[in-house]
Amino acid sequence: MIQLRRLTLALPILLAAPALAQPASNGPLLAQACLGCHGPGAAGQDGVPAIAGRPAPELVAQMTAFRANERPGTIMGRIARGYTPEEITAVAAYLAQAR
Repeated sequence: MIQLRRLTLALPILLAAPALAQPASNGPLLAQACLGCHGPGAAGQDGVPAIAGRPAPELVAQMTAFRANERPGTIMGRIARGYTPEEITAVAAYLAQAR
């Protein structure tokens, strides 16, 4: 009876795990935050560089460097620390295919 109860309590977590493991579907939503500075379509504006269409590995490397305070930026370090590595990967994948 106790094992059945444990399984019943764990079942929602087990069912949600595949959805949590696929952050790439969140890329478009997460990338919306980039548009405030990088402009419509992340095409760049007012001296802020375009990030749409850049290779995903480059974007991941840059965001990771911002996140670790290894790359100077006015606000990007603070912004990048708000994303998990999985979210950074999802945003980079989305922006890389954006044109």
